[in-house]
Amino acid sequence: MPSGMGLSFSDAHPMTETVRSYSTICGLVEIARVDHWFKNVFVLPGVVVALGFAPLHVDAATIEVFLMRLILGLVAVCLVASSNYVLNEILDAPFDRHHPEKSQRAVPSGRVSVRLAYVEWLVLAAIGIGAGASLSLGLGVALAALWIMGCVYNIPPIRSKDVPYVDVLSEAVNNPLRMLVGWYIVNPGGLAPVSLLVSYWMVGCYFMAIKRFAEYRHLGDRSRAIAYRRSFAGVTEERLLISIVFYASAAMLFFGAFAMRYRIELIVSFPLIAFVMAIYIAVGFRPDSAAQRPEGLYREPVLMMAVVACTVLVAVLLFVDLPGVSRVFVPTLPRAPNAAVRPAISHNVLP
Repeated sequence: MPSGMGLSFSDAHPMTETVRSYSTICGLVEIARVDHWFKNVFVLPGVVVALGFAPLHVDAATIEVFLMRLILGLVAVCLVASSNYVLNEILDAPFDRHHPEKSQRAVPSGRVSVRLAYVEWLVLAAIGIGAGASLSLGLGVALAALWIMGCVYNIPPIRSKDVPYVDVLSEAVNNPLRMLVGWYIVNPGGLAPVSLLVSYWMVGCYFMAIKRFAEYRHLGDRSRAIAYRRSFAGVTEERLLISIVFYASAAMLFFGAFAMRYRIELIVSFPLIAFVMAIYIAVGFRPDSAAQRPEGLYREPVLMMAVVACTVLVAVLLFVDLPGVSRVFVPTLPRAPNAAVRPAISHNVLP
């Protein structure tokens, strides 16, 4: 097990046992990053899509069971995410000391024992994965994969977060894994549509690349940026912008593939999705951008309103048929004499 680079609570200045215990408890809660749990809203699209494929029978007992599964599933994914955050705090401590704000975190500042932090890492993972597995094998596997990706991202010698571009790809893969968590909470069986999973992955890459771009600009000095995040050694502002364009294009391509195959009505949401993406990159260009700290994005009212509107629109379009959209976007092929023509595109597969 990694040593945490020699950081321990003993490095902090002396204090009374009561104050020390209180500080340690606060530190353990802090490194679990409970304020980041809102990111697990990315589970909910998986729930919505799964309900489209496997609608619930509307009766009190079924709804009660569904809500219990949803609550337990969300708690489980939050615990696994916190386990990954704890590991990130431990292993990033030597690098965080080069960041003006992150140097004050609990581990690099010596406010929490590294040994206790490792215990917290394992306990949170065990409870979270165990709770998920109690609901379904698929959910347990999805949560275990989420935890394993946290290890791949943080632990040497792989430590994918130190590799340019791979860092973004490997961290953003948590998005489709969260979608699978939502899918298996509903438990329709099988696997969610691959086109949608890839689109969700690329959307995550888009947001993560903008976060990297904002961090790079905020740190200003390239040598300081590399000391803070090793993956910055292989990028520049220009390269980061190019990658952002690639991720945005790929995300919309695969979302379009999902819409054409399963739900043509979703095409109506494309302009609003593009608007959300445009607002987000604008946020990334601001000095000391909120894109560096996604937990603070709720302070961006225009972005939040656009995200809520987009979410509501997509949810409605998953269940409401718009025959006019199908007539406009699904081609009518010429029919050969005495020959039946099979439609080239299967649409409206969702009930």
